[in-house]
Amino acid sequence: MAAGTEERKNRMFNIHKESFEWGGRTLTLETGKIARQADGSVLATYGETVVLATAVGAQSAKEGQDFFPLTVNYQERYYAAGKIPGGYFKRERAPTERETLISRLIDRPIRPLFADGFKNEVLVVCQVLSHDLENDPDVVAMVAASAALTLSGLPFKGPIAAARVGYINGEYVLNPEIDTYKESKLELVVAGTRDAVMMVESEAQELSEDVMLGAVVFGHDQMQVAIDAIIRLAEKAAKDPRPVPEDIHAPVREKIRAAASAELSKAFQLPIKFERRDALSAIKKKFAADFVGTDEGKVPANVYGSLLHDVEADVMRNAVLDTKKRVDGRDLTTVRPILAEVGILPRTHGSALFTRGETQSICVVTLGTAEDEQFVDSLEGTGKQTFMLHYNFPPYSVGETGRMGSPGRREIGHGKLAWRAIHPMLPTKDQFPYTMRAVSEITESNGSSSMATVCGTSLALMDAGVPLVKPIAGIAMGLILEGDRYAVLSDILGDEDHLGDMDFKVAGTADGITSLQMDIKISGITKEIMKVALDQAQDGRIHILGEMNKALTGARAELGEHAPRIEQIKIPVDKIRDVIGTGGKVIREIVEKTGAKINVEDDGTVKVASADGESIKAALKWIRGLTAEPEIGQIYDGKIVKVMDFGAFVNFFGPKDGLVHVSELAAKRVEKPSDIIKEGQAVKVKLLGFDDRGKVRLSMKQVDQETGEDLSKKASAPAEG
Repeated sequence: MAAGTEERKNRMFNIHKESFEWGGRTLTLETGKIARQADGSVLATYGETVVLATAVGAQSAKEGQDFFPLTVNYQERYYAAGKIPGGYFKRERAPTERETLISRLIDRPIRPLFADGFKNEVLVVCQVLSHDLENDPDVVAMVAASAALTLSGLPFKGPIAAARVGYINGEYVLNPEIDTYKESKLELVVAGTRDAVMMVESEAQELSEDVMLGAVVFGHDQMQVAIDAIIRLAEKAAKDPRPVPEDIHAPVREKIRAAASAELSKAFQLPIKFERRDALSAIKKKFAADFVGTDEGKVPANVYGSLLHDVEADVMRNAVLDTKKRVDGRDLTTVRPILAEVGILPRTHGSALFTRGETQSICVVTLGTAEDEQFVDSLEGTGKQTFMLHYNFPPYSVGETGRMGSPGRREIGHGKLAWRAIHPMLPTKDQFPYTMRAVSEITESNGSSSMATVCGTSLALMDAGVPLVKPIAGIAMGLILEGDRYAVLSDILGDEDHLGDMDFKVAGTADGITSLQMDIKISGITKEIMKVALDQAQDGRIHILGEMNKALTGARAELGEHAPRIEQIKIPVDKIRDVIGTGGKVIREIVEKTGAKINVEDDGTVKVASADGESIKAALKWIRGLTAEPEIGQIYDGKIVKVMDFGAFVNFFGPKDGLVHVSELAAKRVEKPSDIIKEGQAVKVKLLGFDDRGKVRLSMKQVDQETGEDLSKKASAPAEG
């Protein structure tokens, strides 16, 4: 039966495979069996994690298309981990934040490697079909996507590969398994070609520049075996390459360069963004009459705009390389003027305004309780996040109109980058039992707003009283590379990001890096350039931290006036049911009567929160009364709940009752208890102990009912004189 199935499979499919050992596990790339109508299709298996990657390119570009329409979609199916999606709808819906971030992760290194002038629409889809909860599918998806593109025949100048790098006990670790992430001081993903690095994304526990550079180099070296396997697979299964588009507009571009270069050079000497923008717009209009049209030597308006953009880039880039001066007059390393302010909003828990040149962010921090934690549903299971950072980029921040809606991929990506930078410096849950939400509202943008978010969020957290381990700052570096000449730029402007070759963001403390992200628009950069960028970024980061310190050097000693207070105690696990009560009856009563929020965790940790200190005290007293054990010899306030002929039952310790025997009611002989006490009466009692059956024995006569003084101690004290 098995032999027959294999024979039918061979007749139906033309299967090719490549396998190699990678990080102690086998990665297998297979093509020819699944999704055969796609231009390129690869099934990648790593351990028991399986990802299907497909690539399809349109046969022609849309008429008038003036940009490269590449879409990358990474999708995690819950069946991959044997799960059914949570919530009301039992199917996958909008992309999760993780899916969006990994889609960006795959997009960033492959986009620059498509041939110049190629404008056909391309769709890359990576679907996680199986997840073993040990091998993270993101890097597997990146390798599979590269392989699918390499087989597709599309003009893709790859292949690339990727690797995850950990740093455990002073050693680099290739593709660490998911359950070892918490042991690692680094989680870094690097992607690149055979010769150069294309993309880096990381979160680090305050590591040095040398360690970070070493991690990038290690990852690049270790990914070469994957590149070799993709090439071997392509030699067997790749489709014929599509023709690379010819640059038919080169003569017109050269005419535009000759006509407009001098005026463009003057425009790029204007240091103010809007003056420069208006000057460039005027130049574009001025020469449109000479180059836009249907006559010979002229081009459509959208093509003219693209050609002029190419000339603008050349003019700006060569001016920087020739003069070592930038469009706003700065040298290569100077950071724009910075002003940091805190406490700018009266009712928020923490706030800051961070302004660097023409980039500005209002950052606001809100403190909450365990009820505010974010539940995150993923293939690995449902978890909780106690720190959230959300980034908003409205059109007015760049002087434009536009629709405002739900956050896009850019907003999610920038917010996560800032989250990674801040996260390693947050206090532990035991040190600071709050849920924290930070929001960055970008109000101006000309340069890296994500790094302004890092700086502003660090200040806002400290303004809210969050005891950060150390303040964090970030800086964006740029690159201009022409042949053997290059210039690394500190604190890049929007134009330098747009027309340059690199966006290299580094965040960290005065002592080390907490996050690093790099994107390259060319075919990669060398170790030498990366080292220059890291060293230059360190100097810039230290300078920015110094400017931030003028506003605030550490967390405020007290929380803001309007922030909730949280106190926590630990109770025995077997007492949790006493605090919660049947169906939650007891805890609801405590909340209703005291006004405090209460959260009880499985390990017995009880968090009590309120803006009113008296509410917290009342709730804690109640909880302690429910969970603590009474001590022999201690005096307690009580209430008589039942009067009997032989004494009275008194509620004295939360739900606990005890018996005051008739002989312990008063110093004199009592014939009938109801003659001297009544139900509901408040009394003071002393715990004498427990009888053979564990019943509580109390005394009223040994306690002064007015003062609560222990009369037995007074009687046994030696007389004076």
